[in-house]
Amino acid sequence: MEKRIRKAIIPAGGLGTRFLPATKAQPKEMLPIIDKPAIQYIVEEAVNSGIESIVIVSGRNKRAIEDHFDKSAELEMELEARHNEEMLEMVQKISQLADIYYVRQKEPLGLGHAVLCARRFIGDEPFAVLLGDDILKSDPPCLRQMMDIYERDQSSVVAVMEVPWNQTHKYGIVDIESGKQIARVRDIIEKPAAGQAPTNYAVVGRYVLDPAIFGLLENAAPGKAGEIQLTDSLQQLNRLSSLTAYRFDGRRHDVGDKLGFVQATIDFALERADLGDDVRKYMLERLKETNA
Repeated sequence: MEKRIRKAIIPAGGLGTRFLPATKAQPKEMLPIIDKPAIQYIVEEAVNSGIESIVIVSGRNKRAIEDHFDKSAELEMELEARHNEEMLEMVQKISQLADIYYVRQKEPLGLGHAVLCARRFIGDEPFAVLLGDDILKSDPPCLRQMMDIYERDQSSVVAVMEVPWNQTHKYGIVDIESGKQIARVRDIIEKPAAGQAPTNYAVVGRYVLDPAIFGLLENAAPGKAGEIQLTDSLQQLNRLSSLTAYRFDGRRHDVGDKLGFVQATIDFALERADLGDDVRKYMLERLKETNA
C-alpha cells in the first residue's frame, strides 16, 4: 500500500555558537533574513509541499520559536485598532501556517538524536526532515519533489547538490550509481577526510525517510563528540532497503554560515519589489567607493 507523507520534523535544538553573541539569548533559527525569521522559510516550504503537521525539536532558550508561530492577540488587537489590515493579515497567517507541535531535545546529542526525539509524533509513517540551516528555493519546492519520488517508489530520499571538492569534508557525501537527477545511493559518508570523498554530491538538509530509521537510530552507537549521527543510520537503512538521491535543481542558501547568511539577505532583498532597486543602487555605490 502506498504511503503518503503528512508529517515533518524540523530540528532546532542547536546552540547556534557560530552566531554568538547574537544567539546568546535568542534562537539562531529566529535570526531574521530581512524581516522574516529563517525558520519561517523552512516551515513555508513544508506547508507548500503538502505537509499537514510539523514537529519542531527544540532546546533550552527556544521559546521565541513557539511564540512566533502562536497567535498574538495583543498584537492583532493593536494592528486592528490602527486599521493596518495588511500587517494584521500577515501576522494572522503566520499562526495559521500549519499544525505545529514541539518536543524538547534535552541535550544537543546530534541530528540523529533530534530525529529520534520526534518518534512518538511520527509513529509508523514515512516523514520528512528539513534542516533549518538550508533554505532551498525552487518551483515546485524541493521537498515536494522528494515526496513525489517516495510516494512513487516507496524509497527513502535525500536531497543532494554538487559542492566544490575542497568543501566535501564539511558535508555528508553520497556515492551514487549514476549522474542522473534521481539515482540509487551506493554509500553515504559523514564528512569524509580531505581527498577521501567518493563524489562531490553533498546532502543539503532535506530527507524523506521510512519509519524504519527510528529502530536504527535507537540502537546507534554515539560517534564523534558523543553525538548520534543520522548519516550512520542512513548507511544501515540503505543496506536494508533502497536509498535514493535527488539532485536538487534550484538555489540553496546556507544560513548556518555567516557568509551564507549575508548572501541570503542580499539575494532576498534584491528579489523584493519594495527593496530591490534601492539595495542594487546602494551596492553599486559601495562597490565604486571600495574600488576607487
